[in-house]
Amino acid sequence: MTRIEISVTMSGLALAMAFFAAPSALAQSPDMTFFVTSSGPGKGADLGGLSGADAHCQKLAQAAGAGTKTWHAYLSTQAADGKPAVNARDRIGRGPWQNAKGVVIAKDVAELHSANKINKDNSLTEKGEVVNGYGDQPNRHDILTGSQPDGTAFAGADDRTCKNWTSSTQGAAMLGHSDLNGPASNPTAKSWNAAHPSRGPDGGCSQADLKSTGGDGLLYCFAVN
Repeated sequence: MTRIEISVTMSGLALAMAFFAAPSALAQSPDMTFFVTSSGPGKGADLGGLSGADAHCQKLAQAAGAGTKTWHAYLSTQAADGKPAVNARDRIGRGPWQNAKGVVIAKDVAELHSANKINKDNSLTEKGEVVNGYGDQPNRHDILTGSQPDGTAFAGADDRTCKNWTSSTQGAAMLGHSDLNGPASNPTAKSWNAAHPSRGPDGGCSQADLKSTGGDGLLYCFAVN
């Protein structure tokens, strides 16, 4: 065998090894029905309402190879302007839901709001990546939910949805911790959907405000079918 033939053979072998070793850009599990967004829309808690948030989930799912399903963001809205409240638990389908690695995080709505398997290892993005949590730099574990622990909307005048996901300045949004971790001084630090409200110098709903407490405007997305 000549040197040229050997070189070509070795080059082909290297390419083949690189192909099989390279991680796939698509979702690792074709049955993925739950993920944390790898990024937010970028305008703080102004998501364009529920429809804008759902569209963001759908867009990321599509890029990950799971766009044939219908995706909704886990978000509640509060009663306002003559419109009734919307509960996050009522808009995400019936389950079961599993992440990009095939781990079932909950079999149904009841288990999701009780003994689910949401934690740092299982709260994967649509790309199958772990979201930075408490103690990581930067911390991104604050997930927008606007919800109470049972997945229902807040009643009363206190804003917990940044004006139903249309404000990037004044207001507050209830946040969950995707890693179930946080400062020991926070008694609800281990809540995946109701750890604490947002706050900050811009009014509580800007991208900078969300980042200041350990977030990035991320969402939980669930396939409803």
